[in-house]
Amino acid sequence: MFRTILVAVDLAEMNIAKPAIEQAAALAEQSGGALRLVNVQSLLPATFMDYVPADFDTQMKDNAEASLKQVAEKVPLPHERVSWAVRVGGVYPEILAEADACGADLIVIGSHRPAMSTYLLGSNAKTVARHAKCSVLIVRE
Repeated sequence: MFRTILVAVDLAEMNIAKPAIEQAAALAEQSGGALRLVNVQSLLPATFMDYVPADFDTQMKDNAEASLKQVAEKVPLPHERVSWAVRVGGVYPEILAEADACGADLIVIGSHRPAMSTYLLGSNAKTVARHAKCSVLIVRE
């Protein structure tokens, strides 16, 4: 069924990410596939660079990697079938790039319930679903 399942994890919104991880883990268990967690850290705008330490981006990525590792350790699959990555950039382009890089045949992403702001401004989940080369499962909170 699914060999590699990519799960987008927003560490700041674990109430949305947790159901997505649970669904993805269940699918991976059923199909004998692997789970890859990805977190995307946004680039800091250049206007803020004078106000943060020189290694701020590195610290932010290191902290995200440590947090994502803790999330990965709680996934109810054998550890050799769970991996993770932290990418830096725009959310949906980096999720799509990671899906290509790891050969994902399913992307699982958590999402808020639709609201008027989502319809007017769009969402990362919608954009990932529109542009992905593989199947996408959007899990509501």
